[in-house]
This record gives sequence, C-alpha cells and structure tokens, in this order.
Amino acid sequence: MSTETTEESYAEFPLDVDWQLIGITGGIVAVLGVLAIAFPLATGLSVTYALSALLIVSGLVHGAAAFSNRGWSGTVWQLVLAAVAVLAGIVLLANPVLGLASLTVLVIGYLLVDGLVELAASIRMSGQEGRGYIAASGVLSLVLAGFLWAGFPADSAWVVGLLVGVSLLMTGFSMVLVSMSGRRIEKDLDAGVVGSRKA
Repeated sequence: MSTETTEESYAEFPLDVDWQLIGITGGIVAVLGVLAIAFPLATGLSVTYALSALLIVSGLVHGAAAFSNRGWSGTVWQLVLAAVAVLAGIVLLANPVLGLASLTVLVIGYLLVDGLVELAASIRMSGQEGRGYIAASGVLSLVLAGFLWAGFPADSAWVVGLLVGVSLLMTGFSMVLVSMSGRRIEKDLDAGVVGSRKA
C-alpha cells in the first residue's frame, strides 16, 4: 500500500481518542459478560429487578405528566398507562421469577418472528448471493425458539441471564478489538508511516 493511499484511508481517523481506556472498558465489560454467563439466574433476576424499577419510574413519570396537563384530552390514557406500568413493576418486584418467565416468553417470541422474517427474506432473495446464509439464520432462530418453548418454564432460570452475558461478552470483545486496531493505527501515524496529521 502506498503512502498516499494509506493517508487517504486514515484521513478520517480520530486522533483524540483514548484507545487504552476503550480497551480497558471493553475488558471489564467482557469480564462482566463471563460472570453473567457463569451465574445466569442471578443475572436474570437482576435484569428483572432493573426492569421493574424502570416500569415503576415510567409509571410515576406518566402519572405526573397526566396531573400537570389536566386540560389535555389524553389525560385518562396517561393515568391508565401510569397505573399499568406501576402495577407491572410492583408485580415483577414481588415475584421476579414471574418476570423471568415473561422475559423468556418475549425471547421465544422474538426468535420466532426473527426466524420467520429471515426465511421470508431468503425466499424473496431468489438467485441472490447470501440467500443460503439468511435462510440458515432463520432456521436456527426457529430451532432455538422451539427448544426454548419445549423447555419452558424451566429455561426461564437461565435464558435471560445467558443472553445478557453473551451480549456483554461480545460487546466487550469488540471494544477490545477496536482499541487494539486504533492503537496500532495511531502508532503508525506517530511513527511517520503516513506522515503526521496532528499539525
């Protein structure tokens, strides 16, 4: 690769980013992901408690908005929404296992819809490259939904925590990779491979 081409490829490279901090943050997020995977029940219960708190706060905000805008025609609906949110939050707080079961049903529903959408997309992609990958992904989502439904409600104890853990692990891992790539490019720039862009 010529110096001119390299300069063009690094033209938008940010020089004021703390890549080491991103890498450290990514490492911490990845470790949290591993812990979440190791203790899926505790993670799932934590997610349920967080969701219940959000519902209660959301209900209180809707209630406050309803009372502060009494002339608005949607006041009744705001109050109904506030009551439902607070009630749902209290139910989840009182019975987090029920919350885990509800979240597991949502995961199963998501996988089912995702699988059907991807299969439909693969059918519309007749003759296009990547059609097989889309179809395979759709089938995998449907199979996972089937397995989770077959094991429901026992799966509720670990599904949500495992998914949160995998998500955290992948996010942390990607942050570490981005940090390593950014530091490598920054070293190339500092070493004069592309010439100084700090001027």
